[in-house]
Amino acid sequence: MIRRLLKRFEGIVDPFGGEEPATAARADLTGHIAPLPADTNRFIWHFARQAKWPLIGLLITGGLSGGVEAILFTGVGWVVDALGRDSRETLLTDQFWLLAGLAFVALIGRVAVVFAASILEEQVIEPSFYNLIRWQSYRRLMDQSYTFFQNDFAGRLAQKVQQVGQAVGDFVTTVLQTFWSFITFILLAAGILAALNLWMLAVLAAWALGYWWIVRNLLPRIREYGRQRANANSVWTGRVVDSFTNILSVKLFDSSRHEDAFVKDGFSRYVEAVRRLTREITTVRFAVAAVNGLMMTGIGAIAIDGWLDGGVTTGGVATALALVLRLNQMSGQMMFNINGLVRNYGTVQDAVATISVPPTLIDRADAAPLGRVAGDVRFDNVTFHYGKGGGVIENLSLHVRPGEKVGLVGRSGAGKTTIVNLLLRLYEVEGGRILIDGQDIAGVTQTSLRSQIGVVTQDTSLLHRSIRDNIAYGRLGAGEAEIAAAARQASAEGFIPALRDPNGRSGFDAHVGERGIKLSGGQRQRIAIARVLLKNAPILVLDEATSALDSEVEAAIQDNLTTMMRGKTVIAIAHRLSTIAALDRLIVLDAGRIVEEGTHAELVARGGLYAELWGRQSGGFIGAKAAEQSADA
Repeated sequence: MIRRLLKRFEGIVDPFGGEEPATAARADLTGHIAPLPADTNRFIWHFARQAKWPLIGLLITGGLSGGVEAILFTGVGWVVDALGRDSRETLLTDQFWLLAGLAFVALIGRVAVVFAASILEEQVIEPSFYNLIRWQSYRRLMDQSYTFFQNDFAGRLAQKVQQVGQAVGDFVTTVLQTFWSFITFILLAAGILAALNLWMLAVLAAWALGYWWIVRNLLPRIREYGRQRANANSVWTGRVVDSFTNILSVKLFDSSRHEDAFVKDGFSRYVEAVRRLTREITTVRFAVAAVNGLMMTGIGAIAIDGWLDGGVTTGGVATALALVLRLNQMSGQMMFNINGLVRNYGTVQDAVATISVPPTLIDRADAAPLGRVAGDVRFDNVTFHYGKGGGVIENLSLHVRPGEKVGLVGRSGAGKTTIVNLLLRLYEVEGGRILIDGQDIAGVTQTSLRSQIGVVTQDTSLLHRSIRDNIAYGRLGAGEAEIAAAARQASAEGFIPALRDPNGRSGFDAHVGERGIKLSGGQRQRIAIARVLLKNAPILVLDEATSALDSEVEAAIQDNLTTMMRGKTVIAIAHRLSTIAALDRLIVLDAGRIVEEGTHAELVARGGLYAELWGRQSGGFIGAKAAEQSADA
């Protein structure tokens, strides 16, 4: 029964939404959402206001909790005085309402407050509000450009998303519940002690000043060192994930255990950051113990002196001692929570520096979806330097007509892959424009643009999901027959039935491991080709699409690639020139410029750069001199 009751509260906060209309309205038509605030306080407030009513409820229960504590400890003094005044025969009748009231507060009031606070924290805040923060942080990162992810560790970014949800949630709940309960208790205790003896209030005020001095002067160091610890934590996590992700390279090349030293350095920095933090924590704990000891001794001495003078009753002494002992206990716990507050604040600060970075490549506010296109592609005086001011692509103009098959040829570093990435708008052109069917791709949504282009890359990575899911990624919602047909066309039907993962899943249900590591390079490539076949986009980009295939498998799927290219606009990149020699037109690039173009026969007869590359091929690959050039951007 109680479980059914608790479940009724779990839907109050939507764990995957909840943004206020003013924020949601800033999202563009593609679903991209405005960046999160870069200021830490505004960042926390951005999320807190999305669950304001549950958090207000937490504030109320926190205050009531402090009030209940103060009443119960004061009641101890009332009971002691009653025991001293009344006889055993008259106690229950004379003090009925006092005893009944205290029993009601202990049995009903306190239980109700604790129960309400637990529901708000455990059923409403913890599962949903924390996840809301993580989800929206993830969404903001997913709106970042391709370059953003190239410049950071995937593990580090994932750690930031995990940490920021926990840190913001813990910070808000601690402030509204624990911290506010502590403040409420102090205020009520101050009133009660002042009624007993004003000197007790003076001691409490001095204690509060000492406590504030600790918070004001010592805790900022903990906040800074907490931020450094969070950053160091994400660094070692990123290094470990990077090592695990590239485990084959580590196994093959790291004979001197350099990778261990690299990761150990990350751990060492983390340990040193933790040590700096814990030194400050120990200092704070010592200071709190000192001021608490002075407060308890001072108020205890005043209470006893008052009792000796007859100004304070026995119950008053009991009340004063009970309050200061409880205050000592709560202040120690509160300082620990303040340490947590400061550390969480530092963690949020560290995460904000990553999560709140405005995306550098976003759709225009008036961007419209790009409909089904015929496939006319035009590069109009395009310039791109990766922001370096020169190099890569210089004033390039190229027109690919609908249905035309064009090959991009050149030494490594000539700009071939960069041209493709600009077409996909993974980078923004720095000059000129790119048109598809006469529409500037800078004015259409990125999602709709990429939906019109199928891509098979040289470095194929798959999702750590089933074979079926990876193929169906080309067109979500595709049926089993369509998925199987795409696998068959990509010559993948031969190895898929034999696949089996450690959990016993086989065939199309088998999971492929992180980045598809459980498959061979050729198998990954064929799954990628199947995915693009299923997508059936009007524009097809092949960036070394058969580079990972052996000659027999390549020959087996060459006819299917020809079928896949039929009726589509094709831009193909290959160092193995024999794979693109039969295309309609070849574009020869050098240092980001078009230096030759024509058919294979025309370019060989011309005796230029293409003829040189063709003549120097061994086994279908560009020779060693070309390989010495820097890798394509």
